[in-house]
Amino acid sequence: MADKSELKQQVLFSELNDAELGTIAGKIAVENYPKGKAIFKAGEPTKGIYMVKKGKVEISLNTADGWKQPLAILTDNQIFGELSVIEDKKNHGADATAIEATDVYRLKTEDFKAFEKSDTDMMYKIMKTIARIASKKVNATNEKLMKLLISY
Repeated sequence: MADKSELKQQVLFSELNDAELGTIAGKIAVENYPKGKAIFKAGEPTKGIYMVKKGKVEISLNTADGWKQPLAILTDNQIFGELSVIEDKKNHGADATAIEATDVYRLKTEDFKAFEKSDTDMMYKIMKTIARIASKKVNATNEKLMKLLISY
């Protein structure tokens, strides 16, 4: 069981009240990954939503010609794997690798889905946070794309 006060620091749970944190804390696993260890690889089964407790995680894809293309570097309190869960994907679409010793929280897919049915108020807060994070990512990507197009 994860500590409620530590979970409150996670952006995904920042809007939850103490009772909701207590409910979700019992379903959160803490996992440890040494530097260089894969958390998951593209094509592997989706196991849940991950939150960086401490460390750094690289999200990347391998191109058709075998080159690794980094997509993001995630640090403390950032989330990943959420799109696979929300989109009901059976398998991850990218690799996630610990690029330094990393501790993550994981909320299993089946627990996330169960909360969708049993605690809609809590899930509304979580989904709103995920939407806000996704919006920021889209805006940042659009900005980078515009800079590339203008410089071309």
